[in-house]
Amino acid sequence: MKTIGLIGGMSWESSVEYYRIINEEVKSRLGGFHSAKCLLYSVDFAEVERYQVEGKWERAGKLLGEVAYSLEKGGADFIVICTNTMHKVIEYIEERINIPILHIADATANQIKKSKIRRVGLLGTKYTMEQDFYKSRLESNEIMVLVPDLPDREIVNMVIYQELCLGDIQQSSRGNYKGIIKRLVDAGAEAIILGCTEIGLLIKQEDTEVPLFDTTVIHAIEAVKMALER
Repeated sequence: MKTIGLIGGMSWESSVEYYRIINEEVKSRLGGFHSAKCLLYSVDFAEVERYQVEGKWERAGKLLGEVAYSLEKGGADFIVICTNTMHKVIEYIEERINIPILHIADATANQIKKSKIRRVGLLGTKYTMEQDFYKSRLESNEIMVLVPDLPDREIVNMVIYQELCLGDIQQSSRGNYKGIIKRLVDAGAEAIILGCTEIGLLIKQEDTEVPLFDTTVIHAIEAVKMALER
C-alpha cells in the first residue's frame, strides 16, 4: 500500500471527511483491521484564505509547495490537495516535489465521463466558478460547464466561507442551494458538481433529481485506488 500525503486544513471540516472516506474505503476493499497509510499536514487556513483575498496566489502556492515537500520527505508516495480551489496553484506545488499529485478535477472528469454526461453545473468558491484553472480541466475532457449567474455565485461563495468552512450548516442555505441547482438544471445541466469540498456537508443526493458529483468523495476514493495499485 502506498502512503497518501494529504494537504488539509482548507478547511479542516472537509479534511475530516477525506480521512474518514479514505479509511472506510480501504477497510471496504481490504477488510479486517486494514486502514490507510497516510500523512496529513493541516495548514492554518486563515493564512491561505488571506492570500486568496489579496490575490497572492504565488505566495499561497509556494506555501503549499513547502507542505508537499514535507510530506514527500516524510514518506508520502503521492499528494492529495484536500480542496478544489487551491488546485489553482498546483504548478507551484509540482515544482517543489518529485512525486505525483492526484488532481481533483481529473478524478471528477473521469467519473462524469463514465456516466455519459456531457453538460454539468458547477458549484464552488467564486475562484473555482469564475476562473479557468478548474473548468478548463473539465472542458478538455469534452464536458460543458455551466455556472450560476453572478447573484447566485455570490450566495454559493458566501455560504462556503461564512458558514460551511466554520461548521455552520443552515437549512436556509440548503434551500438557497437547491434553488440554484434547479436554475442550473433548467439551463441544461444534466448533473451538478459539488466543486468545493465543503458543499457535500450541506447538499446530498436527495436534494436534487439530477446526479451529484461530490468531489470530496470522488477524490478520496480515487486516492485509495491509487494507493492500492501495484
